[in-house]
Amino acid sequence: MTEDKVGAFVPGPRASVAGAATGPLAGLRFAIKDLYDLAGWPTTYGNPDWARTHPMPGSTAPIVTMLLEAGASVVGKTKTVELAYGLTGENVWHGTPTNPKAPDRFPGGSSCGSAAAVASGQVDFALGSDTGGSVRIPASYCGIFGIRPSWGAISLAGACALGPSFDTPGWFAPSAALLRRVGEVLLPPGNSAALGPLLRPGKPWANAEATTAEALAPALARIEALLGPALAIGLAPEGLETFYEAFRCASAAEVWAALGPWVAEHKPSFGPGVGERFAAARDMPAQKAAEGRAFRQVAQARLHALLAGGAVLAFPTSPGPAPLLSADQATQNSVRARTMGVTAFAGLAGLCEVSLPLGMADGAPVGLSLVAGPGRDLALLALAERFAS
Repeated sequence: MTEDKVGAFVPGPRASVAGAATGPLAGLRFAIKDLYDLAGWPTTYGNPDWARTHPMPGSTAPIVTMLLEAGASVVGKTKTVELAYGLTGENVWHGTPTNPKAPDRFPGGSSCGSAAAVASGQVDFALGSDTGGSVRIPASYCGIFGIRPSWGAISLAGACALGPSFDTPGWFAPSAALLRRVGEVLLPPGNSAALGPLLRPGKPWANAEATTAEALAPALARIEALLGPALAIGLAPEGLETFYEAFRCASAAEVWAALGPWVAEHKPSFGPGVGERFAAARDMPAQKAAEGRAFRQVAQARLHALLAGGAVLAFPTSPGPAPLLSADQATQNSVRARTMGVTAFAGLAGLCEVSLPLGMADGAPVGLSLVAGPGRDLALLALAERFAS
């Protein structure tokens, strides 16, 4: 087994399970984020206290089994931010993976190890998960392809929960073609009608740093050549801050419902920022959580109606490249808020979103996101492949 030069994998013995001899993914190697159960291998969820207080899994998550049956082989479990509650990729217990495309910057989280494993070429593809951007942001930061599927399209049985009505699986690949091949194994048929027109929501572009918007402008022009000129739309008249706040408050209540009892009982040790986020989730006022859920219904109705006919949103996945490793906690929190104001579109409305590595800003990768209505995952993957080729 090759040396893990970027620290993508969980320390200790490397998980290994051979896939079927034949199948659509035969011969490919994949890694899984360490919140998916793999029979006979611990699920640490990025935290030693979680590993200590949970038994060894006796069964494998169905999503992993589907990939094994399709012929792909597991070659390791990858690092995650503790309990998947963070976007930088930092983990003080297992070590923060190196961003292979920008070593002086964070890899992005919480699916940091899976993104680093793909970006470094150690695996053909990797499973992550996405609640508030945990596949899309590492894909953008590490310069690879990543997808957050429509909410509920793929079972998360055998996976650790964070915010159950927001949680989705997700995966990374070095090419749009392989991203689609994995999707054909995991996704239900859905709506395969051609997608279009292309929509350019103003606020996510205005939210992006100038260098990011400039870096992605040629990519937008190329996809316009496929789908026609992008229609400028006003998607978030309330402001991205309102989207972020609604997501933060509604999801925090779910996070505490899902994980709060364990945190309260075991009083685990957390790295920087994680404990503070759990404390904020614990103390979230019921009224603010209710207001977040109410706005979620508004956003969902608006976005579902907008995308019902096959329209596609295009905007920067993240406002800028990954923060520098030297960034202080206040800077990281500011980036988190700006980023999640945009990732909240798909998060609140349960949409499918693909991040494509189509630009470099300040010497580091930035991604362009394409977003389609729920159930149009395979059509979106086909569009991404067509565009990338």
